[in-house]
Amino acid sequence: MRIAVLADIHGNVLALDAVLDDLARRGADLIVNLGDCVSGPLWPRETVQRLEALNLPTVRGNHDRRVAEDPADEKMWPSDRYAQERLTPAQRGALFALPLTLEIAPGIVAFHARPDHDEKYLADAIVDGQLVRAPLSMIKRRLKSLDPACRIALCGHSHRNELIRIPGGPVVFNPGSVGCPAYADDTPPAHVSEQGAPHARYGIVELGAPGRPDRFEAIAVDYDHEAAAKQAEQAARPEWAHALRTGFMKD
Repeated sequence: MRIAVLADIHGNVLALDAVLDDLARRGADLIVNLGDCVSGPLWPRETVQRLEALNLPTVRGNHDRRVAEDPADEKMWPSDRYAQERLTPAQRGALFALPLTLEIAPGIVAFHARPDHDEKYLADAIVDGQLVRAPLSMIKRRLKSLDPACRIALCGHSHRNELIRIPGGPVVFNPGSVGCPAYADDTPPAHVSEQGAPHARYGIVELGAPGRPDRFEAIAVDYDHEAAAKQAEQAARPEWAHALRTGFMKD
């Protein structure tokens, strides 16, 4: 069984289409979406429409929740407000109704950030304003709520590709972000996440036959990121435009 893993599309329908085109060539038995579908100054309505047509198994990300239920006031993050204003009440309701976790195959569990929280990092720590891999002991504590029968945990949220085998526990796989290669979060402690290139990222998990190992593939796909950057500029979000062009945040 081949499982394609998508995460953190953030309204970038151009990146999503590039990933789907690449995936059509590679093939997969199932595609799972790890959430944060629409938040961002790009194409939230078009992204929702594409995902509605695909009807993928999907878990709710923190920005899906915020787009769906946060009040549109001065405290709302601009990317969430941009998406919220362009979605129908029914579309926002569908985002909020998504599950926090989903077992997509026996022993294969999908969630956005952690199994018990949609907005806290699982495999990351903040050091000198950057996301880095957290100590193994910390990751293991953050997975305590996970069913011991889980052998593969699929997560997103950090936008950083990770593959971590937990001794005596599951393999944690984060495919990176489809549509947002870098971001800055000013929530204390302020930090940035940077994939380091503008490519759209996703992953494939190939489940091994009995007695054979599972295989994990992290994939980076080129697409028209300049068009996405120009869309962000039209929405008065130059920091997004820079991230889309480079995979880094401006110093």
